Amino acid sequence: MKIFKEIYSYREMIFNLVRKDLRGRYKGSVLGFLWTFINPLLQLLVYTVVFSVIMRAGIEKFYLFLFVALVPWIFFSTCLSAGSGIIITEKNLVVKIYFPREVIPIYFVTSSFVNMLYCFIVVFAVIIISGIPINFIALLYLPVIMLVEYILALGVCFIVSGVTVYFRDMQHIMGIFAMAWQFLTPVLYPITIVPDYLMPIFMLNPMTPVINAYRDILFYAKIPDMFTLIHAVAVGVVILIAGFLIFNKLKRRFAEVL
Repeated sequence: MKIFKEIYSYREMIFNLVRKDLRGRYKGSVLGFLWTFINPLLQLLVYTVVFSVIMRAGIEKFYLFLFVALVPWIFFSTCLSAGSGIIITEKNLVVKIYFPREVIPIYFVTSSFVNMLYCFIVVFAVIIISGIPINFIALLYLPVIMLVEYILALGVCFIVSGVTVYFRDMQHIMGIFAMAWQFLTPVLYPITIVPDYLMPIFMLNPMTPVINAYRDILFYAKIPDMFTLIHAVAVGVVILIAGFLIFNKLKRRFAEVL
């Protein structure tokens, strides 16, 4: 419990780092904070053109089908790829100041999570404009699945950020790995097109139940399947515990290696 008490005692530092990251993310750019909304919208435009016009996904209101999954995926992908190098990015803090090293992945994932919440303003605007019905009972499950994804992203960030300190190539590998992971997750397509014999493998992917839950709530306007929720929670907690333990072991030589 000592480490958790120590992290809690540094909560002000986490808050300040999150605020600094959000303010400095687009500092110096002309559009500034608007890029928070423009980035996912541009990706949405590209994918919609490719899968609705060129490859013809054949899904009614495909732009919304994609958007409600793309925004959560961007958050997770950021924690996976950019998060892998966060300890190296903050090496001056690590080398010069004592604080629980867990603070760095926590602040980075939290900052990315807040950025995702801002993007959901656009998601709900698109839902209202598109005329998709809103199930307010199903919406009560949205904070739950967001929390599950946050836990999952934090666990993954603990692992990749810790390993990258010792194996710098990991930072480049994670960009490619994140792209491959996206195509193995039902972000661009419905889970129903996956063959039955491959379904057990797909369900091993921790992001599969998370994306399915987002889509159930926001696109299909229904309460997520209970098995999906339980699966997502269980996998998220396991990965967070594993990530925390791995990071705790690796952090001991951060200052020396950096």
